[in-house]
Amino acid sequence: MLVAALVVTGVVVWSGDDAAGEPAAQATAALPAVGEPDPVLAALSTEAPAPDPDVLATRLAPLLGAPALLGGVSAEVVDVAGGQTLFDQEAGDPVTPASTAKLLTAVAALTTLDPADTLGTRVVAGATPDEVVLVGGGDPTLSTTAPSLTYPGAATVADLADQVRAALPPGTTVARVVVDNSLFEGPLTAEGWGPEDAPSSYASPVTATAVDGARLTPGENQRSGQPGTDAGAALAAALGVPRATVQLGEAAEGAATLGSVRSAPVTRLVEQALSQSDNLLAESLARHVALARGLPATFEGSAQAVTDALEEAGVDVSDVELYDGSGLSRLDLVTPDVLTDLVTGAADGSLAGTSAVLSGLAVAGYDGTLFDRGDDDPATAPGAVRGKTGTLLGVHALAGTVVTADGRLLAYALVANGTSGGGGPEEAALDAAASALAACGCS
Repeated sequence: MLVAALVVTGVVVWSGDDAAGEPAAQATAALPAVGEPDPVLAALSTEAPAPDPDVLATRLAPLLGAPALLGGVSAEVVDVAGGQTLFDQEAGDPVTPASTAKLLTAVAALTTLDPADTLGTRVVAGATPDEVVLVGGGDPTLSTTAPSLTYPGAATVADLADQVRAALPPGTTVARVVVDNSLFEGPLTAEGWGPEDAPSSYASPVTATAVDGARLTPGENQRSGQPGTDAGAALAAALGVPRATVQLGEAAEGAATLGSVRSAPVTRLVEQALSQSDNLLAESLARHVALARGLPATFEGSAQAVTDALEEAGVDVSDVELYDGSGLSRLDLVTPDVLTDLVTGAADGSLAGTSAVLSGLAVAGYDGTLFDRGDDDPATAPGAVRGKTGTLLGVHALAGTVVTADGRLLAYALVANGTSGGGGPEEAALDAAASALAACGCS
């Protein structure tokens, strides 16, 4: 990106006569000329050498054999520019991906939906004059604060309430808020989720209506077990009737719209789902993929829709088996080479329109789920390691991009199944491997 420079001539005019009765004076000042600007963000050199696979293997293999990983790491490293696989350790074998499965949902969303599209939430008239119906459109980022503490660009309940008040007849007091969750169907949790997963600090039942990502308190982690009625209560509070009755139900066909708001664009939602590893947002995006492909907005339908979308985009999904859109299910199976295919495709443009996959990857030592990880190696340039994390009991994964010391872009996937530690040593071992890739000239 270049910063344009503009030479501006300033003109200062004094009106009227001066003390001597002379005509008004005019002064002109010109800024000095500037040269051609340097790039603010320079592109990677096309001449940067790719690592030698044999040298890379000697550096990487011992790190992947760290005791914390129990020697059970499946991994692949790919040179993005050349398309060559530089390292392969059982990369074609299906493994439990944990949240790296969100990469599949992200690519499916970006290739199926219009990346500029937004998700809507409406309020319509109820069955009686004092009743309104909150119709969920599958946007869990709808915020009770302005602005949102978690989702930049999110729509707000306050905006929605303002529209409803303006649309209702003067003097109307809302006594009942009905919440319509009918856009999403089926079970509220997926096969392969544990009973402790929803509600928890990382997941909630999947409903078409939620506020603040189903958080009990905006900006905090604990999720609710009843996202829909919580959203209805938030609307009631914003309408100034916190004691109004809130219940689940459905809007009448053709009911008059009293207000509507839209989310941030799909591109931004994908970035947020990846960077923050947001399970509810990922599940919602997967269900919108299902709806767009004419499939039921259920866990089963969204899993099928994501797989079909990837296959249509040219990704080999023959060994992929999904039960949800977030990777929270322990039954999900993905091969590491599919993860690197997705990252490589987003980086080299072969998966058109999916650049948000790259911008959604957390930056080691800076943001997202890597804000406090992967920046301890002084030999690694800041920002060189980006990744999507994945964590379940016994599963630790990291997949993304690295820029080597020579300036070569690599895609990588590291997935350890069958670990038994508390998480810290396993994460540190994977971070060390990613940092070694970034520090490696390996020529």
